[in-house]
Amino acid sequence: MAMNKKAWQSVIALAGVSAFALTACTGPSGGSGGSSAAASGPIAYGTTDKVTALDPAGSYDNGSFMVMNQIYSFLLNSKPGSADPVPDLAESASFTSPTEYTVKLKPGLKWANGHTLDSKDVKFSFDRQIKINDPAGPASLLANVESVTAPDANTVVFKLKLANDQTFAQILSSPAAPIVDDEVFPADKLLDDDSIVKAKAFYGQYTIDTYKKNELISFKAFPDYQGVLGKPANDAATIKYYADPTNMKLDVQQGNIDVANRSLSATDIDDLKKDSKVKVNVGPGGEIRYITFNFDTMPFGAKAPDADPAKATAVRQAIANLVDRQAIADQVYKGTYLPLYSNVPNGFLGANESFKDAYGDAGKPSLDKAKKVLTDAGVTTPVSLNLQYNPDHYGKSSGDEYAMIKDQLEKSGLFKVNLQSTEWVTYSKASRADEYPLFQFGWFPDFSDADNYLTPFFPEGGFLKNHYNNPTVNDLINKQLTTVDKTERESTIKDAQNALAKDISTLPLLQGAQVAISGSGVKGVDTTLDASFKFRLGTVSK
Repeated sequence: MAMNKKAWQSVIALAGVSAFALTACTGPSGGSGGSSAAASGPIAYGTTDKVTALDPAGSYDNGSFMVMNQIYSFLLNSKPGSADPVPDLAESASFTSPTEYTVKLKPGLKWANGHTLDSKDVKFSFDRQIKINDPAGPASLLANVESVTAPDANTVVFKLKLANDQTFAQILSSPAAPIVDDEVFPADKLLDDDSIVKAKAFYGQYTIDTYKKNELISFKAFPDYQGVLGKPANDAATIKYYADPTNMKLDVQQGNIDVANRSLSATDIDDLKKDSKVKVNVGPGGEIRYITFNFDTMPFGAKAPDADPAKATAVRQAIANLVDRQAIADQVYKGTYLPLYSNVPNGFLGANESFKDAYGDAGKPSLDKAKKVLTDAGVTTPVSLNLQYNPDHYGKSSGDEYAMIKDQLEKSGLFKVNLQSTEWVTYSKASRADEYPLFQFGWFPDFSDADNYLTPFFPEGGFLKNHYNNPTVNDLINKQLTTVDKTERESTIKDAQNALAKDISTLPLLQGAQVAISGSGVKGVDTTLDASFKFRLGTVSK
């Protein structure tokens, strides 16, 4: 049954539900994410998402992180059905001072290859992330870490730059935090996927049995795993990668795979709701879509021949006045996405609609406002825009989405849009290497907190590497990160969004839910579609 707008808003609002103790994170070491009963036979999962790298320091994308969640563990993680971080490799974790977070590890842990897993691996993993600082990696999440020490084999102490970090427990379960084997991974460079697989450098619910990158991965349950996720509900799993989502749709309908997840088109999902052989599973959504502006190479950018910051700002603001989010949500995504009017999506603490207030006419496009902002800045029209999008990582509908954006901008007479697309493996690196002046990006949250839409993005250009940096915004983001009082923190998050709406480092467009299709006899898919935004193969059985 199709959801109306109000129902989708209710689903999305669930993404902001996360209550966790920030002064302490302790609990039992036993896992409960899998099944205590006998495991089922193998399950098959299909996706169009691609793996950039299995090395946690070399990728910051949903496709790679999905695989990492099966084969690596974290100091803290969340049980399926929750977004709250609890001990995983840790026995306990707590703030021992406002700027020190101390973790005690479970004793006697060993990697799948027999190597000892202790505090040396933990210190190595975080030091390595920070040292490598790969442009395509998640090191920006660790900006508040000053140092990591390992005083003994079972103790790790994180010294933080800013006191009372309200997100640090979540950071320890994020893409920056998978623990890796210090006897396998080099300290100062990335390790290729095949070497990781060959070395069996795994400690998770599964180990990788066979690996053909972006074709097929076969997993086996790891019997010595002692983490919070527990024993998987199946004894083996595969991930099959699809170039064409239509083939994935047919395979799940025909029972050739048990789960299809990321990404089917809105039309396909709507069609599958009518098929009694499959189930459409919907979970809370923190996914967002947006346009990123490269402040160096966009029209009038800092390194453009006619560089002019006032004109560059006017171009961004004119685009913000012209884009019709509601039309994109309705016509391209058929209500499976909703318009997004700020950098922090609906359902998270402090979310507002700063772009709706500042641009257009109550959410509708305004040609008059767009013309005025360009005229006032002395910009000659039409302005040529080179706009890039990705056709595989964000789903087949991206082509229709960006064709509509091109049409909306060109109908104004103010812009001429050169629209181009690139496959994800190239796109993910090129977009952050100054090759695209304006480009599509999406965000799949690392954890369920408003800060995850601020700190990774904006201070000193963040992971986007788009050369945006506003000290006032940085101060606001740092302030909300360390503000214990919830009301004060909420106000600061709103102030940060209002400041970002003036600068427009990114232009928010859409907010979506998690959707996965499963065979009618498949169990456990709905369990893993929670506000942690981590898909765990270990919950699925048949």
